[in-house]
Amino acid sequence: MDLQLDRVFVGSDYTIGKFYVDEVFFCDTLEDVPRKEKIQDKTCIPAGKYKVELTFSNRFQRILPLLLDVPGFTGIRIHPGNDAEDTSGCILPGVNDVKGKVTKSKVTFDRLFTMLESANGEIWITINQKADLLVA
Repeated sequence: MDLQLDRVFVGSDYTIGKFYVDEVFFCDTLEDVPRKEKIQDKTCIPAGKYKVELTFSNRFQRILPLLLDVPGFTGIRIHPGNDAEDTSGCILPGVNDVKGKVTKSKVTFDRLFTMLESANGEIWITINQKADLLVA
């Protein structure tokens, strides 16, 4: 299964993206902002291609998608949440119908998780970002 996240807008403390599953639009996303220098829990991961595995999260006490081998980051997951305070570098799926937030994140995540659970073979995510979206 191929996932794709295209970062499309950077606000003061958040990034909005468009998320695709096997080239079909699935939902919006919310992340922290891209930075040249990482600030703990305030910076999104670098653009690139990452393998995704479903593993148990001690923090959330459930199985969640984990992005592997992210340079300079550990524990990057896709999980429900609504605003930049919920991200800590992770990817939050939902609907961007409120400025700087995603809503309907839990139901959107549950739909995505069902798809990921039934995936045949490896799961990969490609994160794309235009150079002009870099903050500082």
